[in-house]
Amino acid sequence: MRPYLLILITLIGLNKVLGQNPLVATDTLSQSKWVNELYDNMTLEEKIGQLFMVSISSNQNTEGIKDLIREHHIGGVIFSKGGPVRQANLTNAYQEVSKIPLLVGMDAEWGLSMRLDSTYAFPWNMTLGAISDNSVIEKVGHRIGLHAKRLGVHINFAPDIDINTNPKNPIIGNRSFGENREVVAEKGLAFMKGMESAGVLSSGKHFPGHGDTAVDSHHDLPIIPFSRERLDSLEMYPFRKLINEGLSSVMVAHLEVPSLELQKGLPSSLSEQIISGVLKEELGFKGLIFTDALNMKGVTSFGVEGEVELKAFIAGNDMLLMPKDILKAKQKLVEAYTKGRISENRLSFSVKKILMAKYKVGLHDYNPIALENLIDDLNATEDDLVYEEAIENAITIVKNRFDLLGIKNLQNKKIAYVKFGDSSNDAFIKTLNKYAAVTQVNGDDIETIKNRLSEYNLVIIGHHTSNESPWKAFEFSKQELSWLQEIANLRTSNLVLCTFAKTYALASIATFQNIDAVVVAYQNSDIAQQKTAEMLFGALPALGKLPVTAHSEFPSGTGILLKPLKRLGYSLPERVGLSSSGLAQIDLLVQNGLDSLMFPGAQVLVARKGKVVYSKSFGKPTYDSDNEVTDDDMYDLASVTKILATLPMVMKMEEEGKIALNDTFEELVPGYSDTEIKSVTVLKALSHYGRLPAWIPFYVQTLDKNRKPSREFYRNVPSPGFSVKVADNLYLTDAYNDSIYNRIGRQDLKSNRYRYSDVPYFVMKKYIEDTYNQRLDILADDFLYKKIGANFTSYNPLEKFSKNSIIPSEEDQYYRYQTVHGYVHDMGAAMQGGVGGHAGLFSNANDVAKIMQMYLQNGYYGGTEFFESRTVKKFNTCYFCDKHVRRGVGFDKPQLEKSGPTCGCVSRKSFGHSGFTGTYTWADPDEEIVYVFLSNRTYPTASNTLLVKSGLRTRIQQAIYDSILN
Repeated sequence: MRPYLLILITLIGLNKVLGQNPLVATDTLSQSKWVNELYDNMTLEEKIGQLFMVSISSNQNTEGIKDLIREHHIGGVIFSKGGPVRQANLTNAYQEVSKIPLLVGMDAEWGLSMRLDSTYAFPWNMTLGAISDNSVIEKVGHRIGLHAKRLGVHINFAPDIDINTNPKNPIIGNRSFGENREVVAEKGLAFMKGMESAGVLSSGKHFPGHGDTAVDSHHDLPIIPFSRERLDSLEMYPFRKLINEGLSSVMVAHLEVPSLELQKGLPSSLSEQIISGVLKEELGFKGLIFTDALNMKGVTSFGVEGEVELKAFIAGNDMLLMPKDILKAKQKLVEAYTKGRISENRLSFSVKKILMAKYKVGLHDYNPIALENLIDDLNATEDDLVYEEAIENAITIVKNRFDLLGIKNLQNKKIAYVKFGDSSNDAFIKTLNKYAAVTQVNGDDIETIKNRLSEYNLVIIGHHTSNESPWKAFEFSKQELSWLQEIANLRTSNLVLCTFAKTYALASIATFQNIDAVVVAYQNSDIAQQKTAEMLFGALPALGKLPVTAHSEFPSGTGILLKPLKRLGYSLPERVGLSSSGLAQIDLLVQNGLDSLMFPGAQVLVARKGKVVYSKSFGKPTYDSDNEVTDDDMYDLASVTKILATLPMVMKMEEEGKIALNDTFEELVPGYSDTEIKSVTVLKALSHYGRLPAWIPFYVQTLDKNRKPSREFYRNVPSPGFSVKVADNLYLTDAYNDSIYNRIGRQDLKSNRYRYSDVPYFVMKKYIEDTYNQRLDILADDFLYKKIGANFTSYNPLEKFSKNSIIPSEEDQYYRYQTVHGYVHDMGAAMQGGVGGHAGLFSNANDVAKIMQMYLQNGYYGGTEFFESRTVKKFNTCYFCDKHVRRGVGFDKPQLEKSGPTCGCVSRKSFGHSGFTGTYTWADPDEEIVYVFLSNRTYPTASNTLLVKSGLRTRIQQAIYDSILN
């Protein structure tokens, strides 16, 4: 388990950690003493050995490295490919044999995953460059620094502060923060501060600037042909900024820069004029200076083996990175010292800087790397939190014609999705379908695709390319470019293009004239796909700005800001102040329920502050099922129907003046004018204080003497006068609906106390349907479910969904004598054709949460105001608490005594409902928590009351509240 303290540090934005730089000396006397005493006792061989940092890959042959360390006293190692445990073991072994602790380096620009398996990949710099809030980038740098420190890495050769003004740059590209000097400087500085706050040395690269070239210095020597004025104002601008803020080190590139170095063809890494003249003297840099790798072809041709390293040192570099032949290079430096080409002052200047850096990172008090929990520590919850926040801040809208995004008015949308690219799109399509029904359309040719798209009015194209590294192919194929224009020309639909690739992918698109919205997500990670889908539907704002020019229509800085529509998003518990380990108790509780045979399966969802942070399905539809319950499976909600179907319509009517809380049953149903129930008011009835019976077993009177459905009332096939479908092969006489309401009218009122009752919802259903001259299921669907995106919420679900996606309710041996599967379990609702005011609704946990979140947000959700806030408050008020009636108007409320419908840990403002089949949902405005529990505890028999007796649903609720991080 992750310690709560670390989680809290992440939650508060690392405010107390960031800004403190442990690399800044507070004990300068101790540092100087350690450095000077160590240097004074070193041999010439040991001093010169400190200048070298050699390359090691933990997944390759490392034979001879220990001897190199022991006999030649090298100053450091730079790790490349491999795995973290292997690297940690090697580091420990190498440090043990090294007389002077080694400075360990890595190229980990976007985290250790740049080089190592089993480690975390953070967003690329280009993605970070789209973020306006630099504190987010600082957090990323800090997490990367913590990972490096945990693995015994003392210097991360990052940030890359090249300004990528050349879209065809083969080696920088996504490694750059952008093409604007201010953006690159700001983001680079934030990254540097974050990483150094973790106690890891930074390194600005590649000086004097590698961003405007189409040549890879790994293979050849790039030429930077610009004037000194241009270099000062652009390429070197970020270096100057970071140097002034205490940049730890600089890596010098292998570049030919004629305006800075007169000798034709001389790489900047070997240029005394560039390193000692410009970097040290003009820019005033006093930190460590590293060469870029000296085995790169951009520099290897400048002298016989060993000569290049000597030239690099004489030019002003301190550490010689990845020499091609270290023994020959060391020999050349020893000879040069002996012959006076290298003075003692020059040597001590660099070696003491190296030793001082080692002191800063704690090597004067070295401890081996602890291997326990290493992989877990390098893949922590905090990393996901920071990654998620970064992506949310980076996603950029560059076009949004007609204010198409965030997508509103879902009732009018029929949405298709078309996949481009050769990489995964699973997370994107899965998240899209959490908001609306989105159909993936495929085809081998464009005509087939166009024909299939003709029935949709909104098309989303996702361009998905590899997320493995910044150098992977990112372009649209020629076929995709052609198909894109063909689809764009289908003016029967709106078109949204989302590219999960390098920004420059957009450059190949000829025109965006008929593309209505364009979104740049920068990367194809699962989180980037998920967050883009959330943003499309307004669960997130759009905050990003292009860090580079993506197209002539979309210059650097383009970014259309978008406010959220307050739809549910999806995140991690710690993001909203809950503990993952605390919520893991839900798994144990539900498993206990399964093991105790309380129910065959269940769905549980927890949302807080507008984000779903726990959503899991458990068990099977029945004890004998082969399949597991999935998140899309639908449960019979039973009485939860009251607050998700009937109550919304009553609230709507109250706002429209079609009903009032003091209206009586006589006013609603004139036929009740001569009955005892005529004086019952809407307020008392829906507060369960109307003196009405709990329920009426209407079905009993329709059974024959064998307690089977009577031929008088039922037929096995639909026939004239028998069209009310109760279950498979069971049709009730149409006339019986009047009998239901007549029987309600004949009821005597009970004693004047709290009594939960289904009866008012029969009356409400009749009044709603009579008022609007339409069935309740159609009204609720049109008013609420379609608009809110509750696509898995329905009465009579078999009319819309496969039976396999509906959870069975019971093996009925008393009325229908069959498996109740896809039909409402409640007998009274079944006798009304599956559409009851008190029961009949089917849904999944995600859809229930949407409606409860709407209530929690005072009637607003997804760009639609379903109710005025005063209406929600009116119906969520306990009017008869002084009479020991806890209920609101329709909503259940927390208990007034010790026991009741909740854990006792919720606020008085909270509300919800439970259902006979084993369902439960509750919302708490004070803690902004929505909780949904769905099960079929009635399967195979409703006599199974173990769930109710156990209090499992409220024990889960208690676990949720216990998970709140204070």
